[in-house]
Amino acid sequence: MAISMKQKLGEMLVDEGIITHDHLDQALKEQKANGGRIEQILVKMGFISEEVIMAFLGNQMSIPTVKIADMGNIDAEIIKMVSQNFAQRQILVPVSKEGNKLKVAMADPLNVSAIDDVKMMTGLEIEPVLASEDEIKATIAKAYSADTSAEMEEALHDLDVEDHQVDVLETGDDDESAAAAAKDGEKAPVIKIVNLILNQAVKEGASDIHIEPGEKESRVRFRIDGVLHEKQVLPKKFHGPLVSRIKIIGEMDIGERRKPQDGRIKLKLLGREIDMRVSCLPVVFGEKLVIRIADSTALQLDLAKLGFEPDILQVYKKNIEAPYGIILVTGPTGSGKTVTLYSTLGLLNYPDDNLSTIEDPVEILIEGVTQVQANPKAGLTFAAGLRSFLRQDPDIIMVGEIRDGETASIAINAALTGHLVLSTLHTTDAPGAITRLDNMGIEPFLITSSVIMVISQRLVRKLCPKCKEAYEVAPEILEEMQFKVKPGEKIIFYKPKGCEHCAKTGYKGRVGIYEVMTMNEPIQKGILARQSADDLKKIAIETGMVTLRQAGIRKIRQGVTSIEEILRATKAD
Repeated sequence: MAISMKQKLGEMLVDEGIITHDHLDQALKEQKANGGRIEQILVKMGFISEEVIMAFLGNQMSIPTVKIADMGNIDAEIIKMVSQNFAQRQILVPVSKEGNKLKVAMADPLNVSAIDDVKMMTGLEIEPVLASEDEIKATIAKAYSADTSAEMEEALHDLDVEDHQVDVLETGDDDESAAAAAKDGEKAPVIKIVNLILNQAVKEGASDIHIEPGEKESRVRFRIDGVLHEKQVLPKKFHGPLVSRIKIIGEMDIGERRKPQDGRIKLKLLGREIDMRVSCLPVVFGEKLVIRIADSTALQLDLAKLGFEPDILQVYKKNIEAPYGIILVTGPTGSGKTVTLYSTLGLLNYPDDNLSTIEDPVEILIEGVTQVQANPKAGLTFAAGLRSFLRQDPDIIMVGEIRDGETASIAINAALTGHLVLSTLHTTDAPGAITRLDNMGIEPFLITSSVIMVISQRLVRKLCPKCKEAYEVAPEILEEMQFKVKPGEKIIFYKPKGCEHCAKTGYKGRVGIYEVMTMNEPIQKGILARQSADDLKKIAIETGMVTLRQAGIRKIRQGVTSIEEILRATKAD
């Protein structure tokens, strides 16, 4: 897009009746606060679909649009006619070659400078076409990932030649030993191996990296879509240098190998800023590292992309715009509570509001939000941080977790004095949060006066769109799930198969299912009468709450996930 077009795109969309003035104003506020291209922000906020914006831009620029997924397998050698760094920086990818003409899919096909650079690199005539930025990035990641194994082997060979031995790094805790560890951690092959591991993890969408020492070897595993996958098995002698390198970039103590340590790494990988939290734990055969990858691109201003159904999303959005009160997000560890809260903060992050969070740990940094890391050893607990926030003129407060009665009491008081408070609780369902607060010593009348909404959620794996298989489901399974099929209704059920696209797992990505309970009058009466969580759940269902199991059944009907996944995620329902 030319600069003049970028400046006028929002107004053009309003003139065409594609978005409203209000939509544009909200998007411009978000752009001013966090940057980004206006068309991407409009899509993320759910005001326009990617298909519509692509068609509009293609028409305005008189440039053809392409859907890369519909082009079949693209020759990797064609894609690699430009370097990976250049392709990621300019957001473009060659997709086909005919004679002396190279077709290049671009997010910005009017970027004359990038087109000229590709022409110089390849010596070919360039035909630019418009494509989705997400598709281009995914195509680049897939094309270059095949090179990782070969590079890893090369780096390991170089490291082997230098004859790094683990016992050199573990001979003691003196300054000389620490200096040797630091020196090994700065060797070029070690740096390359760590970079390859981190790059591969981000490309594959891993949430965690596990580097685990065994008696004779060390293994690297990635947690992808909630499941651990083994990626590398390395000779044991390479484990020490890898740990040292990660400790160095995580600003941890190289010489300390007897105590657990925590560190933080901030890197720019694949054109994105990635925060990584490092946990180092001494185990029998050395030090185990777990690296949690916190990718700020996981935040979704369009909550529908997290998995919220339209009717549930409408209720959720209405309640998060309340001027005061408490909103609780519940669910087990790894159910996506943090992403839901961060994404909600992203929606509420207006320049005229003061947002503050206290977390343990701070997982994703958000521009414009005051974020505090809890430190119980220094006296900075959730309760202490919450008290301090109330003297900082806040509008919206996020508390990482309500763990005790003191934190719960202060959060209730904050809500009653005109603040919107967001937090999490570890309960299996939404009504269970009320019982938990009661057990913490919060009086029922305070709960009904402050809590405005409770969400329970789970993450379920999405079926791979490339290989999912249709099949017949036994009637008894449908009956067990209370899956009601209307007379004449035809539902296609799918199960996982496995292909190259999904690493043979049958699943690709995850999506949330949500149970949203709002404080209506019947529920408030039940709380005041101290009814059980089961009784409150019955009242909530009778007054329109969609349970986790029912939300999961909706995903099955849409062909998004499998019956097995929903049964696994909603065992208690």
